[in-house]
Amino acid sequence: MQRGQPNTMADKDPVIDRRHLPYSLDNGIGRRARIGIIALPDDQTIEHELRVIFNLPGVACFTTRLPCAAAITPESLKAMASEISRAASLILPNVSVDVIAYGCTSGSLFIGPPAIHKLIHETHPRAICTTPIEAAMAALEALGTRNLALITPYENEINLRLAAFLQHNIYHIPVLGSWNEPIDAKVGRISPETIRNIALELGSSDLVDTVFISCTNLRALGIINELESELGKPVITSNQALGWHCLRQVGIHDRLPQYGRLFTLNT
Repeated sequence: MQRGQPNTMADKDPVIDRRHLPYSLDNGIGRRARIGIIALPDDQTIEHELRVIFNLPGVACFTTRLPCAAAITPESLKAMASEISRAASLILPNVSVDVIAYGCTSGSLFIGPPAIHKLIHETHPRAICTTPIEAAMAALEALGTRNLALITPYENEINLRLAAFLQHNIYHIPVLGSWNEPIDAKVGRISPETIRNIALELGSSDLVDTVFISCTNLRALGIINELESELGKPVITSNQALGWHCLRQVGIHDRLPQYGRLFTLNT
């Protein structure tokens, strides 16, 4: 075809031209559960690990993110409250969502679950809400444990706040370990081998009956079974507990022993 010559094929009417095609609607992706996750901007782990847990027939996961400073401090955690409602509004705004989880353990501690639920309900009034701190508390209660080895990446003020919260809820923290790393982008790069070694060292204490690895950005899901086998004690992590709680909240009780003792309980 010479330059400038009209494309006669494009000018022709379609041979078959059907408009307003009939269609039927089903329940779409997530017929058993649609789960929304509000993640921090530098969290490299939560979305991956929750998608692994939620890889079940009829379960779908939808993630959005909200702004947060690079350094995780009490001030930056509290500041996220102003963004939660907007972030929630971006999760399937015209489709029902069964559960929405705010994905920051320390953030849920400083903002508080009731305030987080209220902000999410501004745009998803019928969704069940949860947070990692609520999920961890439910997991600890289900496991029936009381004496914890608490492992975190947090700075000291956050560690003290978390330990005080757990102690207020009748959990004892005889062993605590922290990397004291405020930069969330670095926390996501702490190797599972590093986490494993610290969990074995601190969790082996006779003073504790459970290990709690706190922070949705720590890559610990894949080492839970190994740790439980070597320690002979339950191990919970923020993402494992959050995934378990999301599923249980909507009546999904699939046994998933590959993610630890928690997923074998009949609760």
